[in-house]
Amino acid sequence: MDESILYGARLLNGLLAGVYAAFLLAVMPALHGLPDDVFARVMNRINEVIVNPAFVLLFLGAPLLAGVLLLWERGPLAIAAAVCALAALVITVAANVPLNDALAAGGSRQAFETPWLVWHSVRTLAATGAFVLVGLAGRAGG
Repeated sequence: MDESILYGARLLNGLLAGVYAAFLLAVMPALHGLPDDVFARVMNRINEVIVNPAFVLLFLGAPLLAGVLLLWERGPLAIAAAVCALAALVITVAANVPLNDALAAGGSRQAFETPWLVWHSVRTLAATGAFVLVGLAGRAGG
């Protein structure tokens, strides 16, 4: 296996999990105490600026490299890592982005905040799992 793939998979999956964890542990609790109109404006602004080349590299690169790792190491850890990485991406596209879009279109905080946090927590766990499993898969040779 090309070591650069393993290192890249570790790096991108770790950074993505870290971004998600920072939202869960700091950003969303900070926004929670704000008035509804400020919450919506700030959340909408975050959702605009986060779509940038660096984040897109993490967002797409983490599951891509977990999948490439799976091509070399077909063991259960590599399979689980790829599944977790893909799950984080699918949850984002299927749950968090539609909630973001609804809020941007004038949706209410009440319809947004709790479901977004639930799905965000699940994708954070999935991304963290991918990071841990990519590291273990590389060590275990599968």
